[in-house]
Amino acid sequence: MRLPLDDARFWALLAALLLTCLAMALPRVTLTRNVYDLVAIVDVTGSMNTRDMTDAGQPESRLDASKAALERLLAQLPCQSRLGLGIFTERRSFLLFNPVEVCDNFAPIETAIQNLDWRMAWEGDSMVTKGVYHAMTIAEDLKADLLFLTDGHEAPPEPRGVPLPEFEGTLGKVKGVVIGVGGKDKVPMPKYDDDGNEIGSYGPMDVPQENHSGPPPPDAHLRPGYHPKWAPFGSDAPQGDEHLSSVRSEHLAAIGAKTGLAHVDLIDNPNLLETIAGNARSRPVEVAVDVRPVPAALALALLVALYAAPAFLRGTPSKL
Repeated sequence: MRLPLDDARFWALLAALLLTCLAMALPRVTLTRNVYDLVAIVDVTGSMNTRDMTDAGQPESRLDASKAALERLLAQLPCQSRLGLGIFTERRSFLLFNPVEVCDNFAPIETAIQNLDWRMAWEGDSMVTKGVYHAMTIAEDLKADLLFLTDGHEAPPEPRGVPLPEFEGTLGKVKGVVIGVGGKDKVPMPKYDDDGNEIGSYGPMDVPQENHSGPPPPDAHLRPGYHPKWAPFGSDAPQGDEHLSSVRSEHLAAIGAKTGLAHVDLIDNPNLLETIAGNARSRPVEVAVDVRPVPAALALALLVALYAAPAFLRGTPSKL
């Protein structure tokens, strides 16, 4: 039996009233939630200025993409998680601030992330492997897990035929992820003058194309000016493409295997929280969750259905 319209409105209004009262009276509910203790180290060396990432279809530098990813992570991390921030350049990582609770300190953390700048670098070299090793020492001291965002571009390039330096830490003491930032194809790197003005791109003669601290390449004896003692690399300037840059995924994966860290590329895994969930240690905490919006939203939905929906169906304004 179909109820009269007036009766239907009465019951809908009564239900909305009861839900509103419930929303006002409900206490917070205590739930167990997994949170994280993290320190994020961001590469601020020159290659991170390369614009081979995108934001809403527009070119974006690797550094800006790293900052945007960290801002998204900050917004997604559950309360009582802690996040610290640091930078990498030359061969060392530098901690800007210790991990702090993300909800109480959201605004200052976000501001610190937004203000990361390539001008913070104190040297032009980029020895990524050593930077990751040093960052792991920092994370271990802080009892936190590590996010290391970098394109993996070593400058000067690593010696030919020389394996990665031995990792002297304890595997498993620090968990986390090495996050590769950048495109897969090699592209020119922007060049800046001493005043920070962009003046073009790096050319072949602007960067070291070869590291002479390791053994010479197999074809060294065919090079002009070769001498086994005095010129084992030849006398001519080496040719190469170190002035071009891309995300060095294989190199970063090797660093991850050496240190026990996972490796992902940001271009393939833009959601850092999902990456962290599988590669960092969580700790359970009890949190008070406000569930009052649920009955309040249901009350609002009832009122909308009661008054707005008929108006839309008839195509005329509702008369209250």
